[in-house]
Amino acid sequence: MAIHWEGVMPAVTTKFTDQDTLDLKMFEVNINAQLEAGVHGIILGGTLGEASTLTEDEKSTLVKTTVDIVKNKVPVIINIAEQTTKGAIAAVKKAHEDGANGLMMLPPMRYKAGDRETVTYFKEIANSTDLPIMVYNNPVDYKIEVTLDMFEELLKLDNIQAVKESTRDISNVTRIKNRFGDRLKILSGVDTLALESLLMGADGWVAGLVDAFPNETVAIYELQKAGKIKEAIAIYRWFLPLLELDINSKLVQNIKLAEVATGIGTENVRAPRLPLVGEERKKVLEIIENGLKTRPQLSNCKILN
Repeated sequence: MAIHWEGVMPAVTTKFTDQDTLDLKMFEVNINAQLEAGVHGIILGGTLGEASTLTEDEKSTLVKTTVDIVKNKVPVIINIAEQTTKGAIAAVKKAHEDGANGLMMLPPMRYKAGDRETVTYFKEIANSTDLPIMVYNNPVDYKIEVTLDMFEELLKLDNIQAVKESTRDISNVTRIKNRFGDRLKILSGVDTLALESLLMGADGWVAGLVDAFPNETVAIYELQKAGKIKEAIAIYRWFLPLLELDINSKLVQNIKLAEVATGIGTENVRAPRLPLVGEERKKVLEIIENGLKTRPQLSNCKILN
């Protein structure tokens, strides 16, 4: 399946049972809610997917399960976040065997690679597969920036096609478009900058709060794409307090609480993460409850689907 690298692509959470095993039933409920809302792809095993806590067998199960659920309606993309080039190549090979349609790739984990090392890492992995790749550029959280000069070298490889833009610098969207045009597709990776990025020319949105609010997220994308900017802004302004739950060290717990509130998830996280408690939990629940009370009517947006 070809990937167009546009639209809304949820970075989905991994659902766990009370016994700390994969909750594939609730996982399917959420994936179906995303598909019904009209998302354009599913991304597994990112930060929200608690990838660092998953076993290789669990990652494989998630890919196979998602492929079975989506039935080629949208591409299934798996995040690759490994400590070694050898490990990343092995993970890519397994993902391909399991039916993944594409990859989202972080720079090397733990080791703060230099520019030459980072470019070599990406190129060696890209050369090992024909799967299309989106580079995840998040120097704020992962301390390695993939610069435009580095992308100049990476784009010599045809299967490096997109960037998840999480530098937090909106002007970077324009810099990328000025330099590479449509050769490098841009997906905003920061919920609180998503509409701004789309209006400046980003092609899509790797979203977090979409896990709990798929319809509203897709509506924002579709409205701005149709030129209905005022309508998109109105929903986005309602959404912003919820979107801010994504730019927080407890984003997984926050978003899973929101999924519970909308009936498409559970609160279970995997240790060392723990569910929110006390004042912290109270504040998050207040934001979610207020969002539900003031939730916009989307009936006027259905024509865009």
